[in-house]
Amino acid sequence: MATKKPPFTHDIISIGDATLDHFVQLNTASLLCNLNEKNCWLCLNYAEKIPIDRLTSVIGGNACNNAVGSARLGLKAAFYSVIGDDDVGQNILKLIKKEKVSLKYLLIQKKSVSNLSIALNFKTERTLLVYHQPRKYNVPPLSTSKWVYLTSMGKEFRTVHDQLLKQLDRTGASLAFNPGTHQLLAGTKALSPILKRCTVLIVNKEEAQMLVKNSATNSIPELLEQLRLLGPDIVVITDGERGAYAFEGKKQYHARTAPAKVVERTGAGDGFSTGFLAALCHGKTTADALIWGTVNSASVIEHIGPQAGLLTVPTMIKRISKQKKYVTEL
Repeated sequence: MATKKPPFTHDIISIGDATLDHFVQLNTASLLCNLNEKNCWLCLNYAEKIPIDRLTSVIGGNACNNAVGSARLGLKAAFYSVIGDDDVGQNILKLIKKEKVSLKYLLIQKKSVSNLSIALNFKTERTLLVYHQPRKYNVPPLSTSKWVYLTSMGKEFRTVHDQLLKQLDRTGASLAFNPGTHQLLAGTKALSPILKRCTVLIVNKEEAQMLVKNSATNSIPELLEQLRLLGPDIVVITDGERGAYAFEGKKQYHARTAPAKVVERTGAGDGFSTGFLAALCHGKTTADALIWGTVNSASVIEHIGPQAGLLTVPTMIKRISKQKKYVTEL
């Protein structure tokens, strides 16, 4: 008689950094764009005091946003990160506890400060200034989970990748990967072991072009094909107002964006990834997961900061029911 497997301790363990996000609302600024408006620059008067309309500070960070959003969507969530022993670190602990995310893997690095980002909001877009405090990462033994979500970390991320790969072999968890800046800059070769172990890879269009080393490729179907050759079972590409795309080996899907009154776009990608993975955790199809991701992302950009708009399951279902069909096959 086959031995019955014990239940998972967690549905998802989010791995990455947490930050204190400062949102600065600018009106005294201008945009300088090239002729086709593909490349634009935010311009401020040099060596002057710039008045701002509003300053909002909240806890964020890709993995932290995912852990909070996953818990709100009914998942048993845990969060691995290394945080500072300052006031910000204490606020991160309080937030995680309040949102009913497990503190089991959250570590405090003595005599260090927390990560910081500054979002310069102008009109409906933002420019991010990001500081990663040097960290001594050491992933503790992870309990069983359905999923592990690996995302943005500091320059020392390779230690986590190596440790995580060994643990995944032990726990059998599915891996979702949404690489951050330092991981992408390391190149595809450095990321290859993680990419080959991936169940789901989630990137935006520009990140997809970086990974396949082809910035001239604007064809999303082609990018999906090339990314899947790197190892992931399911590849997802987000493309801003043009929606999101997924490829699971046989079918490619496109989801249009959900209606939203845009206030501020920080956290849109995290909201999407969180909704997408939560849907898979709840047994939904890839096409359904695209809808969950799209709707969660739309709710996030209707608020300041990456977490205020993260949905619960009832609000997700309600928002989906009000909309027409989102997903089409390519």
